[in-house]
Amino acid sequence: MVTIIDADGAILGRMCTTVAKRLLNEENIAIVNSEKAIISGKKAAIKNHYKQKREVGTYRKGPFFPRMPDRLVKRTVRGMMPYQTPHGRVAFKKLKCYIGIPPEFEGKKFEKIGDAEKQPVEYITIEELSKVLGAEF
Repeated sequence: MVTIIDADGAILGRMCTTVAKRLLNEENIAIVNSEKAIISGKKAAIKNHYKQKREVGTYRKGPFFPRMPDRLVKRTVRGMMPYQTPHGRVAFKKLKCYIGIPPEFEGKKFEKIGDAEKQPVEYITIEELSKVLGAEF
């Protein structure tokens, strides 16, 4: 049984901490509408922070930081898990992130995370951020 979480309007960090805890408790989770999640804070500061993350390292050795919205959400969840341990690796493989709503989940009931639904004054969506980073989707 897969738990489907709708990221529309959810604060990224709050949503990802809850998802990481549930993954470590051996739940299968799918996150839909990952491009509609938001990061709270000033737009310019967030854009600069993520641009710097992309520029770290070399193009051959990495670290490789994603541009696509679904990959950004998955990477954020990964940062909140012990993904280099066997237990964390198994748990991380149970996470799937999608842009929009895939056909197999249409008509099904989505879950919203209550802690992540508070709307901040200043924010940027993951979609805007990924377009700044150079994603085309």
